[in-house]
Amino acid sequence: MSITSYLGIDVGSVTTKLAVVDENGKYIDSYMLKTAGKPVLAVQTGLNKILEQANSANREYDIKGVGTTGSGRNLAGALVGADIVKNEITAHAVAAATNIPGVQTILEIGGQDSKIIILRDGIVTDFAMNTVCAAGTGSFLDHQAQRLNVPIEIFGETALKSENPARIAGRCGVFAESDLIHKQQLGYPVEDLLYGLCQALVRNYLSNLALGKELLPTVSFQGGVATNTGMVKAFEEALETKIVVPDHHQTMGAIGAALLAMENHQYTENETTFKGWNVGNMNFQSITCQCNGCSNNCEVITIVEGYEGPQHVENIKDIQGNIIARWGGTCGRWDIN
Repeated sequence: MSITSYLGIDVGSVTTKLAVVDENGKYIDSYMLKTAGKPVLAVQTGLNKILEQANSANREYDIKGVGTTGSGRNLAGALVGADIVKNEITAHAVAAATNIPGVQTILEIGGQDSKIIILRDGIVTDFAMNTVCAAGTGSFLDHQAQRLNVPIEIFGETALKSENPARIAGRCGVFAESDLIHKQQLGYPVEDLLYGLCQALVRNYLSNLALGKELLPTVSFQGGVATNTGMVKAFEEALETKIVVPDHHQTMGAIGAALLAMENHQYTENETTFKGWNVGNMNFQSITCQCNGCSNNCEVITIVEGYEGPQHVENIKDIQGNIIARWGGTCGRWDIN
């Protein structure tokens, strides 16, 4: 069964997500995997997995448009031949506005960063991002869960058992960790430490990202950390409102990218530049080279198909093969995308 579809790819520093929606913007399928420092391989693996899931469900996707987002959006866009490349703020806002009626506030916490997006009448009116403080990210929770010997999968349900949560300093990741160790040495139960961490993260998030912003319901909680029921409860207590966690909260960025690709195709009626599912089986190589054209000495990254030479070359003109993309220079002299 062939389905007119749109593909969205969200490449983050920790995870890569792919999602497929139909011609009406309805969610069909998605896949998420660890980026593991290899975004090219993650995108390829994700494409193969989406195709496998389609085949097992006896479906065939007629891809009319592809959108990419996330920190690796330009790389992913060059690899797959994306029709549209957008930032995470736009992608998450579009996904939320489409799937959550009346949404006015989006809380998004990923592995390495966090965001807040304010919408009014479906339009982004304000936003803020945290890419600096570790105490406001999912990786911080993962690390502390390991310290307490609690699998991250049961972090939330364990935290919800707390009756007297520990008051943990959350303004800084270093201070939060030392305070957690101190409270642990005082004999606080694990569940009180865990929920105390949730409250600390929420205080950090609201005091930094939400400062001066009016957080109106409906409030959507998106990103991987939204899986943690302890964090959901902590936000509900702090904001004194019900928090909506979308069914596909972990892949909302990819869903938004797919919706943007759909909107772009329906508006322009252009043929897609998607290179096809065989991208998942191509041999790509990342090559670095320092440009000595000026005093900036920029490090230029080149993605080449079918290249089998060294990963670092002295002269950028020595790179041979089918160059897919190149960026990194300040002046844009060598950029290809």
